[in-house]
Amino acid sequence: MLPPTPLPPLAARLDRVEPFHVMELVKHAVALERAGRSVIHLSIGEPDFTAPPPVVHALQRAVDAGATGYTGALGLDALRRAIARWHGDEFGVDVDPHRVLVTAGASGALLLACAGLVDPGAAVLMSDPGYPCNRHFVTAVDGVARPLPVGAAQRFQLDAATVRAQWASDVRGVLLASPSNPTGTSIAFDELARVVDVVRGHGGFTIVDEIYLGLTYDHAPRSALALGDDVVTVGSFSKFFHMTGWRLGWLVLPPAWVPAFEKLAQNLFICASTLAQRAALACFEPEAMAVYRARRDEFRARRDFVVPAVRELGFGVPVAPDGAFYVWLDASGFTDDSDRFAIELLEATGVALVPGKDFGHHEPQRWLRLSYATSMAQLREAVERMRRWLAAA
Repeated sequence: MLPPTPLPPLAARLDRVEPFHVMELVKHAVALERAGRSVIHLSIGEPDFTAPPPVVHALQRAVDAGATGYTGALGLDALRRAIARWHGDEFGVDVDPHRVLVTAGASGALLLACAGLVDPGAAVLMSDPGYPCNRHFVTAVDGVARPLPVGAAQRFQLDAATVRAQWASDVRGVLLASPSNPTGTSIAFDELARVVDVVRGHGGFTIVDEIYLGLTYDHAPRSALALGDDVVTVGSFSKFFHMTGWRLGWLVLPPAWVPAFEKLAQNLFICASTLAQRAALACFEPEAMAVYRARRDEFRARRDFVVPAVRELGFGVPVAPDGAFYVWLDASGFTDDSDRFAIELLEATGVALVPGKDFGHHEPQRWLRLSYATSMAQLREAVERMRRWLAAA
């Protein structure tokens, strides 16, 4: 047997990409299930709903028709028009379809945005807590992710005062998410406008991740696109449209940037999945939209159950979520180590929550994320299991 051949070193940037810790907890939960345990997954940000029948039927028709070749790098023209029209119907903002670039999921959109806007060594401001992959998209293009600690008084979101105070000579722009993962909170629209004005005044870019904008509950959702053609937004078919594994998203770009981003997309991705694109056209049919709106009402009902329920258990919820399907829980009344607490909770009760360490470095040991993207029956059972365990502790 030949001795192993020494391998060349990996790129240094990989040392700056942290593991996705939630996936380790999920593997632990799955192992418990395989051993015969009953596990309630309140960990993964994936709707328990799947694509409605019109979308599935559209996929089948595309397969049967052999419509599987490449599309243009910008995406199907019909889908770009449908996405633009949806922004008008849902958010009251007029979007030129030529500004829409269809991508391989919101992750593909964010990677393209960072590749097109972030030079090596340039810093991008974002919130802490925040979605961990956003930091790593910046790192992947040798930029510097600069998460800024934000608390309940700021709705766990960047505000204009923070951006103004933290802007420095190396900062290139901001990456926001509204509503956000992990907190489920939105940036008030007037505050978002002030943030954009600060960034614009420094000649920077503003990217707003709006993948949960369709899942807004307490007020009419407003897109950052209403603040000017220079704002970049990210959308997705994963959350509101329940097509997580189909890997389809989009960017809305300033008109002058579209050719440059088309060039990037041609080289990095060629195109998003043709079958997913053709199926997604059916998302905007009246029958499918009725299903999505009913499911949004169900998510709202779940939130309205679970927030008071976990508060009654003794968890803090300093800011009630107004969108997405997450609750950001303050577990400091029970533990000074949310990672250990999450593991103990899982092993004792079969309830899987996510510890805060994935989402930033500002007091992560204090926080847990609960995803209510599961049935009301499962949520009720999870709350009861936690109640019994906490009472016996």
